[in-house]
Order: sequence, then structure tokens, then C-alpha cells
Amino acid sequence: MSKLLKKPVNEQLEDGVSLVHEVTSENSDLKYVSFKMVDLEAGGAYKEKLGKLEVCVVAVTGKITVSDDQEMFEKIGTRDSVFEKKPTDSVYISNDQSFEVKAESKARIALCYSPSDEQLPTKLIKAEDIGVEYRGKGNNKRMVHNILPDDNPAANSLLVVEVFTESGNWSSYPPHKHDRDKLPEESMLEETYYHEQDPGQGFVFQRVYTDDRSLDETMTVENGDMVIVPKGYHPVGVPEGYTSYYLNVMAGPERIWKFHNDPDHEWIIK
Repeated sequence: MSKLLKKPVNEQLEDGVSLVHEVTSENSDLKYVSFKMVDLEAGGAYKEKLGKLEVCVVAVTGKITVSDDQEMFEKIGTRDSVFEKKPTDSVYISNDQSFEVKAESKARIALCYSPSDEQLPTKLIKAEDIGVEYRGKGNNKRMVHNILPDDNPAANSLLVVEVFTESGNWSSYPPHKHDRDKLPEESMLEETYYHEQDPGQGFVFQRVYTDDRSLDETMTVENGDMVIVPKGYHPVGVPEGYTSYYLNVMAGPERIWKFHNDPDHEWIIK
């Protein structure tokens, strides 16, 4: 099994709370990004003390109430399926705080983490405030929900986006990377991909490779899988008949997304 491809663990933590994924520095090569996907039954609650991490709680599906030490955001979340293709609500919570997520209905939540020392205000990121961006042309089209982009100063390190790619199209394409701390040309950002497909029996292909091919893996990614991108180019191909959704989390030394296209394939967009 690839070290980069993560299958769901579906581990019950307590009544009404199941861990779908957990990515940390202990089970991956990532230093800046960590991630959990948690399923909650109605009435179930997940609690955590952050330490020196910030988190973006994404209401992937269902209705939730999120509270920290001082604030509460009730009944947030906008969709029953990601393939409704509308933005959802999220909550940013800074380091050294405790938080709780309670499910008002059956829900799936993404917990997107990165290191943080400077405490920032807790912030509700409303669905209606999320920028929707269309990238690419031809068979390179995709729709992006910019939940926590680099021009939003709400976080210290985190970048979070959702991407929808239609049948027969490519995404994260032409192949690009962001693994060198060499601004202004390129920033160093690790990345995770949480994938879903519609219909659910679908799959996508994702390749992760470096210029010298010291890392070069092509994976068949099924519904609910994750792909870890510690470095390298990372394009995604979507077969005919299926729609792709993925949730990206990025973080690195500086909170700037500056990527470098694979020069062998950059001609595609020129």
C-alpha cells in the first residue's frame, strides 16, 4: 500500500462519534498539516483541547453547533451532500483553546490543523462569504470554494479550499507543485486531499511526483480516501461518468500559495 494513500479507518471513539481519517506527523511525512475527518450521529459531540495548533472546522455535511471557550455558532452547515455543490459554513479556532462540535443532525466534519503560536479571534466563516472561483478551460475546468485562502487573514498558517471537477476533466492541472521555500517564485506548502466521487462507486487517479522522480506514485483513489502530498506535483484525473470533490488543506513556513507548474506540461495553458 502506498504511504501517500490513506483509506478510511472508521474507528468509533465514543457513542455517536466515529473517526474516519486521522493524518498526523506520526503516520505521515507531514510537519505542517494534520487532519481529522469525524462522523457524528445526531446528538453526538466531539471535544478537543488544541495546544499549539489552530483548526478550521468544516461542516462537510449536516448541521452542527460549534463552541469554543467563549463563543457558540448554532446550527451551521448548508448541505446533506457535497455534490449539492454549494459552499458550507466553517469555524476557525486558534491555538490554546478548547472546542466542541455537537451534531444537530447526522454530520461529517473536517478538522484541518496547522501549527500556531499567535492566538487569533475565533471566526465563523459563513457560506455566503466564501468566494467561488472557476479555474481552467476545456478539459481542465474546475470549481473552487475558497474557505480559507491566503488573502483571508483569519488564520496564521492554514489554507483550506474545496474543489469540484466534472466528468472527464483534470484538476490540479497542469501538474504544479509548491515544495520550495523560494518566494516570490514558489512557496513551501504541504497538502492533503480528502476525496469523494459521485456516484459513490467512482474513482479518480492522482499522481504525486518530483522532478528527479525520487517520489513518483500514481494512485487509484476511491470515495472517502485521502492522498498526502508532502512534496512534488500532484495532478488529478476524473474518469468519464463521475464527478470529483476534494477538500484541500495546506500549510507551511509562510501562509502564501505560490505554485510552480511542471515546465514539461506548462505549454497546455499558454
